[in-house]
Amino acid sequence: MLRIMEKLCPESRYGLKCPYMRKPSRVVIHNTGNDAPAENEVSYMINRGDEISFHYAVDDQKAVQGLPEGRNAWASGDGRGIGNIEGIHIEICYSKSGGSRFEQAEKNAAELTAGILKRYGWGLDKVTKHQDYDGKYCPHRTLDLGWERFLRMVEAELDKEEEKVSYEQFIEYMKRYEKEQGEKSVSGWAEKAVKHVKETGAMVGDGNGKFRPQSPVTRQELAQVLYNLDTRKT
Repeated sequence: MLRIMEKLCPESRYGLKCPYMRKPSRVVIHNTGNDAPAENEVSYMINRGDEISFHYAVDDQKAVQGLPEGRNAWASGDGRGIGNIEGIHIEICYSKSGGSRFEQAEKNAAELTAGILKRYGWGLDKVTKHQDYDGKYCPHRTLDLGWERFLRMVEAELDKEEEKVSYEQFIEYMKRYEKEQGEKSVSGWAEKAVKHVKETGAMVGDGNGKFRPQSPVTRQELAQVLYNLDTRKT
């Protein structure tokens, strides 16, 4: 699964980078035209002194979000046109030199694009390219390799089923979790309370004599604690 991190533009720069709140209606694909990683691209975009901006940069490792999706970007060269005002703009990194890093970045961009389409309930027809808005040959390397090829990559991501966990896998995960929790020692802030309930017998260990201070408590265990505290019992 693609890792997405946020490196959002400060609100103090919204007036320059993304002045308009809007409802997005499409995805717009770009290539960066150089060989910097995504985090560098976003940092440069935020700090440069002009209006140029975009929502995501994607490299071979992750995607980095630079603008909120609910605000416009200045990326597709059409002023206050539909590309800038309604597009969610994605920059694919490493397009200057191409090669394996670009290929993986493009795959990641296809996954990111498919995720956006699913979130908004959009179809493949909502995936557009910078070229559609001002005629610029962008995303240049993606166009060289074939735009329909990229759309097929997005479509393949859309067709993927969400990973499902079987009941047996869930039980195995829970066993692992309970084991890990049972091996954790008591936190410093709770040491006094744990010592007290152990000394008074209000709470005892499990059947193996282990106290398990950070394990979950079942209803029957809670019932036993309440019973131990009930001075009316005979």
